[in-house]
Amino acid sequence: MTTKKPEHPLIPADRVNGTDVVDARGDKLGKIEDVAIEKVSGNVAYAILSFGGLLGLGAKYHAVPWKALKYDEAQRAYVVPLSKSDLEKAPMIDESELSGWTDEGSREQIRSFYAGYGIGPYWI
Repeated sequence: MTTKKPEHPLIPADRVNGTDVVDARGDKLGKIEDVAIEKVSGNVAYAILSFGGLLGLGAKYHAVPWKALKYDEAQRAYVVPLSKSDLEKAPMIDESELSGWTDEGSREQIRSFYAGYGIGPYWI
């Protein structure tokens, strides 16, 4: 994985959407559908990752803590420390919730799952 600083360190949210997400081996897991930003601090809390499905049908959605993603310039993708089988076990978001999703009901489940990968919650 590339560790050099990107030429352009900031990116508009609309350019993050659609970016591939890969595992540590470089295998594509999905893509970022959106980002969830904490209103008060302005910090990005989660990347909403679409996973699986075919041509947008049957995809599953996961709130992956932003802290879990590392951008790799060479792959032009975000790398996460999860495999496909790990991601299949991660807490999901129903597609009907995407436009108004909040982590209030699933915050502890998400925090607990990603703690096993050494990833802390966004509010700390």
